[in-house]
Amino acid sequence: MPSRLPDPSADERAHSDHLLQLLREQIASHGPLPFAQYMERCLYAPGLGYYSAGKTKFGAAGDFVTAPELGELFARCVIKAVQPVLAMFGDEADFLELGGGSGAFAEAALKALADGGTLPRQYLILEPSADLRERQRERLHANLPVELHARVQWLDRPPEQDWRGVLFANEVIDALPATRFAMRHGEIYEEYVALDGEGRLLRIDRPADALVAGAVRHVERDLGADFPEGYRSEILPQLPYWIQAVAGSLTAGLMLFVDYGYVRREFYLPERDDGTLMAHYRHHAHNDPLYLPGLNDLTASVDFTALAEAGNSAGFGVAAYLPQAQFLIGAGLQEIFESEQAKIADEHSRYRLAQQVKRLMLPDQMGERFQAMLLARGLDVLPLPAELLAADQGGRL
Repeated sequence: MPSRLPDPSADERAHSDHLLQLLREQIASHGPLPFAQYMERCLYAPGLGYYSAGKTKFGAAGDFVTAPELGELFARCVIKAVQPVLAMFGDEADFLELGGGSGAFAEAALKALADGGTLPRQYLILEPSADLRERQRERLHANLPVELHARVQWLDRPPEQDWRGVLFANEVIDALPATRFAMRHGEIYEEYVALDGEGRLLRIDRPADALVAGAVRHVERDLGADFPEGYRSEILPQLPYWIQAVAGSLTAGLMLFVDYGYVRREFYLPERDDGTLMAHYRHHAHNDPLYLPGLNDLTASVDFTALAEAGNSAGFGVAAYLPQAQFLIGAGLQEIFESEQAKIADEHSRYRLAQQVKRLMLPDQMGERFQAMLLARGLDVLPLPAELLAADQGGRL
């Protein structure tokens, strides 16, 4: 057990043991699991995975706090940034949110869209977790006017019909099941999860298949150097296929991804020789992904160069890439903050609003650790706020 972590309750331990037994049976029957498959089961196994089971995940009572959970400022900035694109398509515009979390973003976004007169034809939420989908339904039903709630639709799979508008994903790429690779004697190995003689999970390495090896060699060529002996990290060889799957039918519009991560040359720094994989349990971060499967959020930072490449291969061009703090400033945070502050009378609420800004903006909080990438397709002109384009640091890619 990682040190200094809270003890799970009896129910939590029983839940984790149930998933652990399922993993043991699968490994015993089919052999060791590639780490990406292990991560996928820990996060998404029906009824047992972290995102699939009925456990509070977001906010103060959960395991981590996302930007939409802090308050409405983040969502209002996102909407202000993309409103010109929605306005361009008018009544034909749709808005697709990938992974709706607690529903906090959708609630604030729909209110902001209504305020700005750019309500999309449909507000779509692609949410694989039945548990989260139900929480989102309850929240939006309770907190939105009927006419706004009526525009919301939940999807089991990406839209199959061609559509135009905006796709938004906050902290989604970091939760895609990551492949772990390691370098041994100049060869590429892939990390697997196996069982020891007493039925405990352990990690082992096996020679990588052609897809994983090809993805790692591509990164080496791009960096202009081979990974050193013993180097271990993550890669998403499936990312181009995933982008094509979720956005292939977006014929014209914008995709906005906000997540924590780095450009490739920073992601694969020599000193970052055990990758970026982290587990989150009750607001405690640790680095043992085998601890209490099903109770931890497992994440890996995003290689934004890989995201740009995947977007390019699906026909999208990078419109802007910049730290979250610069994105929020360019999207009008100051004006939105002042407007919200003017509505507040009591000091406690003013303090909470100021704290929200600090969490979103400070370099050691979300301001520099999180990045925003905008990818566009099918637009003759790019109707983005000039401040966003001026702050774009896409050259870093």
